[in-house]
This record gives sequence, C-alpha cells and structure tokens, in this order.
Amino acid sequence: MDSNSVFSVQVCEKECREIHEYASSRRLNDLVPSLVRRNRYERKQIRETYLVMYGEDLINHLQKTQSNHTNQKYSLLSLWMLEPHERDAVMARNALEDGDINYKALIEIYTGRKSSQILLINQAYQHKFKRQLDQDIISFEMSHPFQRILVALATSHKSHNVDVSQHIAKCDAKRLYETGEGKGGSGGGGIEESVVLEMFSKRSIQQLRQTFSTYKHIYGHEYSKSIKKDVYGDFEDALGIVVKCIYTPAKYYAKILHSCIKGTTTDKGALGRVIVSRAEIDMDEIQRVFENKYGIELKDAILCENMMIMDKPQRDFIVALANIHYPS
Repeated sequence: MDSNSVFSVQVCEKECREIHEYASSRRLNDLVPSLVRRNRYERKQIRETYLVMYGEDLINHLQKTQSNHTNQKYSLLSLWMLEPHERDAVMARNALEDGDINYKALIEIYTGRKSSQILLINQAYQHKFKRQLDQDIISFEMSHPFQRILVALATSHKSHNVDVSQHIAKCDAKRLYETGEGKGGSGGGGIEESVVLEMFSKRSIQQLRQTFSTYKHIYGHEYSKSIKKDVYGDFEDALGIVVKCIYTPAKYYAKILHSCIKGTTTDKGALGRVIVSRAEIDMDEIQRVFENKYGIELKDAILCENMMIMDKPQRDFIVALANIHYPS
C-alpha cells in the first residue's frame, strides 16, 4: 500500500481490501507501514468504507482477529483506528477494569483533553459501555487522593472555561504558595488539600497551566518542586504527578516511556497507551525531551531494551508509530 498516494476513494477501497485480506490471514504486520501514516480523517474514511464494503465495523473485525491470537499488537492497532474520543473512552474503561485502578491513565485523559473533547469521551463511554464515566470515577475508592483530584478535574471540564486570565493565574499562584511551602516550618504541615481541589474544580487545564507558569516566574521554581521539598503524604504524591502532567506533559510522558522501556514500572500497558494516544498530539516534542534526557532516541531505546518484554510485531508497530512525524 502506498501511503504517499492521494487518498482517493479508489485508494481507500484498495486499502480496505488489503486490510480484509491481511487481517483474515493474520498478516497484520503488512498493514503497519501504511496505517501508521494515515491521519485520523483518513483512518475514519477507511473505517467507513470498510463498513460499506463488508458490512462489518473494522474495529470489530480486528478485535475478532485479536480474540483468536494473543498478540497485543492487534489491540493497539484497534485503538489506533478508533476516533480519539472513542479511544479515550476505551482506555478509561480499561483503566477502571484492570483490577488495580490505573489512575495515571485517567489523569492523562482529564489533563490532556479540552472540555469539548471530554464531552465526546463521556458520550462515547456511555454509548459503548452503557455507563456514566463521571459516576464510575465518583464511585471508586473515595479515600484515594487521585480519585478526589479526578472528581475535581471532571467538574472543571463541565464549566467549559476557555479564557485564560493572567490576573487569576497570579492570584492562584500566590494562594498555592501561601497554603503550601509559604506557610513556614518544616513542610508547613502539608499542602491544604481543600484549596487545591477547589482550584482544580473551577479552573480549566489551560488556566492551571498558566498558574503553574506564573508560580515559577514569581517564586523561581516549579510548583511541583515545592511539593518535593519536604516529606508530605499520599495527596501530595498524587498532586505532584498531576501537576507534571498538566505543566510539563512532554517531560512527564518521556519519563513514563523510559520507565516502561527499562521495565521499572508496574503499568505494563503504558508504552502502547502513551504512544498511541500522543502520536498526533506532541510525540515529536516527547521524542526531543526523551533524547535530551536519556541520550538515546526513543525508537532506538525501544528496539534495544524491549527484546524480552514484548514480541517483535508489537514492538515494530510501536516503533513505527513513534517514528512518524505529523505536521502541526
């Protein structure tokens, strides 16, 4: 399949025929070079055309193939072919169903998406799973700090605040300082959770990002560094992760990927999840941060270090996806 061709109806139909043939004969490796280069609109066209041609949703066909084969690459390929909001809905459900709740996967969704996108994710989640995502989050482990932060973030998305105010950012930065490291003493007794949760429930992600930027400008270091200055508790640990995900996402994801590649994380699905979900958002920046921090290109790190923890087809798919450069 020629990924450089003009994506005409004829090209789309040709690719659908090849997908059907390759999937049926378990030759999905042959699909990777082309499908990873298709943007979301072309992938949507492929899915719609496949349905017309074969009377079956392409995702269902790929999932049936997966059920007859243990290769996880098929699951990642299925996720890649979904619309972004559908993919996030599936990832959210997976995070809630994995036994131990995957808080980081949920945080990545709620901090990395606009409010309009969260609305679509909620709709897709309800349509596919006949459940309310917000209610599922509210109902699990109410004593866990990540849960309390997620509830606050979900509330903020409902307000659809889009304008960023420097005045609010300055006031919020000062409030974070006064209720955290600025209280004095050794650790000052910890961060005032109620203040943080109120702020997270009322401010958009863009506004919070501006607040953290203003905090660094005023006090000379990132807010996440202030959280590390003294020994706090579980809430502060969770807050530090959330702040990094909001303020410096490329650094956050580069660290996650490095932990996956080195096998030092219990979040075994994070490598595929991050690369699939960030490929069309900021993967170029993540790759730059990764290479600057760890002295090796991301694709080379995956190839060098993952020989034993994933099979070759899965690794090839992830490397191909990580190595694509999408126009901004």
